[in-house]
Amino acid sequence: MAQLVVRNIEDEVKRLLQHRAASHARSMEEEVRDILRNAVKDEGKPLSRLGSRLSQRFAAIGLDDDIPEMRGTSAIPASFDE
Repeated sequence: MAQLVVRNIEDEVKRLLQHRAASHARSMEEEVRDILRNAVKDEGKPLSRLGSRLSQRFAAIGLDDDIPEMRGTSAIPASFDE
């Protein structure tokens, strides 16, 4: 495994990393490894489009019908008057 040295980290950043590591019950080194792992885990994967993500999110509730496109339709502002 490779090693990585990071110099000149601000004291406040170090303090916050220590606090975060303690809250996850692990060492600061393991916390930094986890942060780095999560930061790059989706690198190289194609970004899905918004419509596809919405479709996946709501697939479990049975939304099978296509949602009509609203392009060119004027927005109607909400009215909060009673």
